[in-house]
Amino acid sequence: MKQYLCVDVGGTSLKFGLLNAEGEILETDSQRTPSTLNEFYDVIENVFKKYEDIEGLALSMPGAVDSEKGIIGGSSALDYIHGPCIKDDLQKRFQMRVEMENDANCAALAEVWKGSASDVNDCCFIVSGTGIGGAVVKDKRIHKGEHLHGGEFGYMIAEFDFETHEMKTWSDVGSTMAVVREVARLKGIDKETLDGKEIFDHYHDDPIYEKVVDKYYFVLANGIYNLQYAYDPQKIVIGGGISVRDDLLDEVNQRLDIIFEHFTHAKIRPTVLTCQYHNDANLLGALYHFLTVNS
Repeated sequence: MKQYLCVDVGGTSLKFGLLNAEGEILETDSQRTPSTLNEFYDVIENVFKKYEDIEGLALSMPGAVDSEKGIIGGSSALDYIHGPCIKDDLQKRFQMRVEMENDANCAALAEVWKGSASDVNDCCFIVSGTGIGGAVVKDKRIHKGEHLHGGEFGYMIAEFDFETHEMKTWSDVGSTMAVVREVARLKGIDKETLDGKEIFDHYHDDPIYEKVVDKYYFVLANGIYNLQYAYDPQKIVIGGGISVRDDLLDEVNQRLDIIFEHFTHAKIRPTVLTCQYHNDANLLGALYHFLTVNS
């Protein structure tokens, strides 16, 4: 069976996976993310040389990825990936087909292919972590938008003060990192001393934890409600670190109950699920993109 090398490019590490055409992960490895573009290419080449009969290279990348041109716009923790034509560089180096896609889009595609959204055509995927990202899926394909910002839900305005004109985005107030920052501010301590998982695990035991986490779930439910009525997807899937929590869907649905009690004219309740593939989602989605991009 054909095999593919997939790379999940993150700010701190590169995760490698050898996958077959059915999406089975045969091997994985990881290395610290290099500090320069040439080192980045060298690390991928060193891993590539370990395998024989590779059919192609599939990359999951941060930023506004132009998959066709192979150039990444926007910004990310890796300044050096923005600008060069990475796709062409790697194809010339390996003499092999290379495909690349945005990391949030890859995570969504994994769910579309084999995960929580495999039985629907249209869905939204929310990534909740240090910020808020996501993807819009139409007919099982990513809708990128005119400027490659489709699914950038973190830019949505979540708070607006009409008197001061102070504005905050969903990422500002509704990410898991925002929870840590706000708890640190209210307690007057360094945010580096806090553990986000600890805050969520014990949020009923501490009044400050409870206040901040309650807001987090309300902001998440608010975003889900808005996406349902803006796009009307069949499902909304939550990914990111928060998605591993067993109580997540109960917490979100409790807040949705309150929203729908208030807006009684709203009759379409979102179908909300957590993702099935967590740490492996970007590898799997990168492969799915590779297999379907020219189909």
